[in-house]
Amino acid sequence: MATNGIPVLDLERFESADPAVVAAAARELDDICREIGFLVISNHGVSEETQAALYDAAHAFFDLPLEAKMTVRRPHHDQNRGYIPYGEETLARMHGGDTPPDFKEVFAIGPFDRPADRYHSEELSYPNFAPNLWPSAPPALEPAMRAYFLALEDLSRRLARHLALALGLPAGWFADKLDRHASQLRLLHYPAPSRELEPGQLRCGVHTDLGMMTILRNEAAAGGLQVRPRESDWIDAPAVDGTFIVNIGDLLMRWTNDRWVSTPHRVAVPEAEVRSRSRRLSIGYFTRPNYDAPIECISTCQDAANPARYAPTTVKVYNDRRFARGAGPHQPA
Repeated sequence: MATNGIPVLDLERFESADPAVVAAAARELDDICREIGFLVISNHGVSEETQAALYDAAHAFFDLPLEAKMTVRRPHHDQNRGYIPYGEETLARMHGGDTPPDFKEVFAIGPFDRPADRYHSEELSYPNFAPNLWPSAPPALEPAMRAYFLALEDLSRRLARHLALALGLPAGWFADKLDRHASQLRLLHYPAPSRELEPGQLRCGVHTDLGMMTILRNEAAAGGLQVRPRESDWIDAPAVDGTFIVNIGDLLMRWTNDRWVSTPHRVAVPEAEVRSRSRRLSIGYFTRPNYDAPIECISTCQDAANPARYAPTTVKVYNDRRFARGAGPHQPA
């Protein structure tokens, strides 16, 4: 089954008592990750109440005056924490492009209640475990983000088990790469444009995601998420009630020796006649493994005819430098 060209996968199949059903689901997941790297997942186990609470609190935050939001402005551009106002993120730059800034604003958090040990110290872990910033209003935002983060943390670990099976690995292969993860939860607000955007400007520029995978609560609104599969034109990503969109990130593409694809995507500008009602809120959980996790070719993804294509690296080395390219005020070329 597919929606707008993006396959739909029922996660309940992985919970079947029949090994043949699980094996078939794993093969299908492998095929999807090879062909497009995007899928819609159903029966994911995250309650609608948890989603709705965050959706409502996020709208209340973004409705605040700019000066209120700026009280929790991101303190440093290499951090993915706090409020990121319009003009301070240009994701196309992460991949060598140069466009006007993304027409959006963001509020982001990472793991909370981290241990006070050397691994999580600023000396070793920065900026992966930078402190979260919490606004005083709306009061519902912090508990809603914490609850959603924990629910998606659980879902991402379950998905990691399914991905391992799809690669012919033991189900727990990714577990020790995620036990001290630095994943990020980002509220992505796309206001309805009240003016013509600059030439080449998008709500979010063309990019691939830097981490392991992304789990997105997509919203049906004009000027939405678009995906560009291999040797294809842009297609609209669906927003189906009760589902999430999952996409493969750059780290999984490297881990799998390009067997799986980290597919370019963007957020389009709505057509002029619908811009007044095109406000959009996406909620993205970006699974980022332990910062010291080695990223080197998985054994099942190489052989004599297909040797490893990338030199080994770590999550921190690969991610931190790339993220910093797209952060900060836009500097015209």
